[in-house]
Amino acid sequence: MTTSNSMGLQADSALGSILLFPVHLLVWLYSILSFLPWYYITDAGQKKALSKRIKARSTSGRAEGPYRSVDHFDSLANEDFPGKDTLDKLFDHAVQRFGQAQCLGTREVLSEENEIQPSGKVFKKLILGEYKWLSYNELDLAVSQFGSGLAALGQQPKGTIAIFCETRAEWMITAQACFRRNFPLVTFYATLGEEAIAFGLNETGVTHLVTSVELLESKLKSVFTQIPKLKHVIYVDQKKVSPEGYPAGLSIHSMQAVQELGTMPENSRPIVKPQPSDLAMVMYTSGSTGRPKGVMIVHSNLIAGMTGQCERIPGLGPKDLYIAYLPMAHVLEMTAEISCVTYGCRIGYSSPQTLSDQSTKIKKGSKGDCTVLRPTLMAAVPEIMDRINKNVMSKVQEMSFIQKTLFTLGYKYKLEQIKRGYDAPLCNVLLFRKVKKLLGGRVRMMLSGGAPLSSATQRFMNVCFCCPVGQGYGLTETCGAGTITEVADISTGRVGAPLICCEIKLRDWAEGGYTSKDKPNPRGEILIGGPNITMGYFRNETNDQDFFVDEKGQRWFCTGDVGEIYPDGCLQIVDRKKDLVKLQAGEYVSLGKVESALKNCSLIDNICAYANSDQNYVISFVVPNQKKLTELAKQRGIVGTWEEICTHPDMEKEVLLLTVVLIFKLERFEIPLKVHLSPEPWTPETGLVTDAFKLKRKELKNHYLHHIERMYGGK
Repeated sequence: MTTSNSMGLQADSALGSILLFPVHLLVWLYSILSFLPWYYITDAGQKKALSKRIKARSTSGRAEGPYRSVDHFDSLANEDFPGKDTLDKLFDHAVQRFGQAQCLGTREVLSEENEIQPSGKVFKKLILGEYKWLSYNELDLAVSQFGSGLAALGQQPKGTIAIFCETRAEWMITAQACFRRNFPLVTFYATLGEEAIAFGLNETGVTHLVTSVELLESKLKSVFTQIPKLKHVIYVDQKKVSPEGYPAGLSIHSMQAVQELGTMPENSRPIVKPQPSDLAMVMYTSGSTGRPKGVMIVHSNLIAGMTGQCERIPGLGPKDLYIAYLPMAHVLEMTAEISCVTYGCRIGYSSPQTLSDQSTKIKKGSKGDCTVLRPTLMAAVPEIMDRINKNVMSKVQEMSFIQKTLFTLGYKYKLEQIKRGYDAPLCNVLLFRKVKKLLGGRVRMMLSGGAPLSSATQRFMNVCFCCPVGQGYGLTETCGAGTITEVADISTGRVGAPLICCEIKLRDWAEGGYTSKDKPNPRGEILIGGPNITMGYFRNETNDQDFFVDEKGQRWFCTGDVGEIYPDGCLQIVDRKKDLVKLQAGEYVSLGKVESALKNCSLIDNICAYANSDQNYVISFVVPNQKKLTELAKQRGIVGTWEEICTHPDMEKEVLLLTVVLIFKLERFEIPLKVHLSPEPWTPETGLVTDAFKLKRKELKNHYLHHIERMYGGK
């Protein structure tokens, strides 16, 4: 049987070689005949020169910086629209320019069905219709009415108001209403725990809260007794909510009712416009450790940050369509959407559960949001891009030998072209058109943020989706602005040069072994300075440690991330101070580096490395790829449920063996010696990762405490 299989594979390989010879010949002829015309028509030479140009340089001449974009070297840019120095002015300007044009789109829910899985679990599936659009004028009217209604309910200028809601058009309506009337908006992730929400609402002293029916009933109802100052709750859905079960003195309203209240002449209240220095938001970070912190952001901070971000997206304007599905309480998504409204781009709302045809809430045979919307711009966190990568490559593995070989040939050919700064138009048409259609087929640029994106995934997105992937670096504390790679930059693994709104310098961290004298490039803790740096944390004593003002009056934020600056002024994130652990023998282990190396293994969907300072080796918790691990278990004769496969000691050994074979970039002491396989994925809902899918190390440690003790020999 084995000999027969071997002969069959050899025959397949020989047949493949014979059939591929004319293909290789065709590719060679195509390259020779098409290169020169294509090179001059697309101006490829100039694009390559732009990729290699100096993008930022040190203003002091010293290796540690500060580094500033060469495009605005003399002074940091504050505004793209002169005189529009607050968010309400930006919105009013957009309404005047784009009045009748479509602005916000929401997909119609036609029906819901319960689908019973073989395991007995029930999944809710949606049948969705077309997108229904609000024009700029209609959005302006909704904003005006809702703002008036909130004022009629007693909301005072400069008094905080909270929003705890999923990403949807009503979030934007609420935000613009608050910006217009100078109501500082307090934001929370929809996946934040009840205790953290109660803490934030009490800390900011809000009296009014905007939410959805689902979050109201699943998370908020149980904590209202702990928030004595809260008087009004407004839910955004077209549903009715029974007032029963809520504390006395707490009024529950629908958004529609509040808007109607705002139309009544007797409820008219004067609009108090904000100043650039007025508080626009208190944005609570989900935080990878400890209690959430509320970042205080003024109007001028956001305008500076968005100016910097938008400068890196060429041609941003009314022809663009942005798909919105990341949490709006995340600074990346919130600034992206406000920027889109400012520049006349349409925004179509979605969710991670309805994004593609294969998404969990899309009924089989129905179309996902990307297919219907066909966006041109998209933001994503690396975790989502990694999933897309693994899903596509998994489908490639299921192809026939000839199909797989052709795909691999085309992939490698285009990859080489991209590395040289060129493209492969024929491959785009013949091989990658179907892959592109997974995201609608029209995406011209993707922006990745929230965590470092691996070089392999970035190249995969470049090749298969035929568009540049801008990798950005920023934090809530910097309004999401720091760096973004330029479209023309063909390098990978870096996050680009400083945006025109800020500058970056490095601070030596001798204990971690990072200094400005390092070779070949200076390294150190990343400090970001400029008008986009926020006002600190709400009522928090750590402000003096994290923020400072220099002798010129410029604000700076100490990120805690470690970076390396290249000769062209671009930044690479190489470590994080909190991720560095000293082992018993004195070696420093970068947990992020270990995780980045191991994530390349096809068996691993997610990983958290862990090390105790009183131990001499690293351990890890792994969420395995169910399909790959089940196949491996079958090969090894291990059968059982998914949970039984994951907890089988032989499978832990198999995963360790395979990952060790794949590791080239790690030192011996960095390689995990023991592993625990988790049958449950880590999602923001489990509380083990943030909404940007960053690991919550403290929560993961507590969750797997028993396994830590077992792997370190305690149990």
